[in-house]
Amino acid sequence: MTWNIDPVIFHFGRLSLSWYGLFFAGGFLVGYKIMQGIYRRDGSKVEELDLLLWFVLIGTLIGMRLVHCLVYEPDYYLAHPWEIPQIWRGGYASHGGAAGLLIAVWFYCRAPERPKFLWLLDRLAIAAVLAGAFIRVGNFFNSEILGKPTDSFLGIVFSRVDQYPRHPAQLYEAVAYFAIFAILWTTYRTGVRRDGMLTGLYFTLVFGARFLLEFFKTAQATYEQDGSIYVGQYMSLPFVALGLALLIRAGRHEQRRRREIERG
Repeated sequence: MTWNIDPVIFHFGRLSLSWYGLFFAGGFLVGYKIMQGIYRRDGSKVEELDLLLWFVLIGTLIGMRLVHCLVYEPDYYLAHPWEIPQIWRGGYASHGGAAGLLIAVWFYCRAPERPKFLWLLDRLAIAAVLAGAFIRVGNFFNSEILGKPTDSFLGIVFSRVDQYPRHPAQLYEAVAYFAIFAILWTTYRTGVRRDGMLTGLYFTLVFGARFLLEFFKTAQATYEQDGSIYVGQYMSLPFVALGLALLIRAGRHEQRRRREIERG
């Protein structure tokens, strides 16, 4: 298969709409709709989501941009720091988005009468992983985050980059995120959960998948060569560890609850 889609859908004067922008915005919109349904199901005030959306959007964008600039292309952006705020130029890192989301939600939950931090993160995790899948599809349309060359039947020639058939690593990641969304959504609907459980599943599965799928990608940072371990994998490990810690915590709380029930 040869992929030669123009990343820009149309131009309107100096403005343009890109496939990446469309999928990015679409991911946030679908995630917002999911959160509306979750809030109604849990009996929470749906109108509170409007402010939460701004916290999440701003925190995610800042985190994605800063990590990309300072971790993946530090030499260039430290020499051109005025370009760091130019988010319309592209250049985002999902690890930074996760960190920015955590910080933004923490600030949001500090206000009185707001949801508890882990309670809210558990629900946002469902929407976030689906938005991540949309973004990876956008990366595919942009012919970016390329996979390594391959002779397998899965190889795709991104003709805007070169003529080598490559692993569609963006689609691998999107499929993984759609599957993780199904797991989180099913777990939420069954009601078998403790605060932090869904967040733990999110971090463990998403960044565990990210660690494994990096083996199919070319080097993303400007200073690294194709090798055994990439920067993205190193940054995934703390999130996996955090996810496992949250799952252990949730499991202990559940065991304690069951013992209390047995004691009557």
